[in-house]
Amino acid sequence: MASNKFLTLVTLVVILLPTIAMATDFVVGGDSGWTTGVDYPNWAKDKTFHVGDALVFKYSNPPHNVFKVNGTGFKECVKPTANDQAPLTSGNDRIELKTPGNKWYICTAANHCDLGQKLVITVMDAAPASAPSSSVRRIIFSGYQVFAAAVVGVLLAVAV
Repeated sequence: MASNKFLTLVTLVVILLPTIAMATDFVVGGDSGWTTGVDYPNWAKDKTFHVGDALVFKYSNPPHNVFKVNGTGFKECVKPTANDQAPLTSGNDRIELKTPGNKWYICTAANHCDLGQKLVITVMDAAPASAPSSSVRRIIFSGYQVFAAAVVGVLLAVAV
C-alpha cells in the first residue's frame, strides 16, 4: 500500500515537473536586489524574459517601492497618478509577466529613480529559437503527460 502511494507521488512529480520548470523567476538586481547603486540595464542585458516568467523585487521598505509605469513615466521618473495602480511595497514582490512587450518599473522614493533605480525589459511571447514554440511544447508535454499517466496506470494495475 505504501509503495502505491510513493509510486503515485513520483508519477505526479514526473507529470507536473516539466510544466512547472518552463517558467523562470528573475530576482531583479540579483544578490543586490532592488536598491540604488545597481546597474539594472547591465543586469538585464543578458537575460531573455518570456511570458510566464516572473520578476521578483526584493528590497527594504521603507524606503523602496515598485511602480509599474509606461515609457514616459520611466524616462521622466514620474510616479503614476492616483487613478493608476498602487505601488508594491511588500519588499518581496513577484510580478508574473503575462503579456509580451516592453515593461517599465521604477522606485519613487526620494530621487531613487533619478539615481538609476529603474528597470526596463522586453518580454518575448515565443520561446527561444533553439526550443520548440509554446504550442509545440504544449503538445509535447501533453503527450508526455498522457504517456506517463498510462505507465502509472499499468504499474498500478500490475501492483494490485
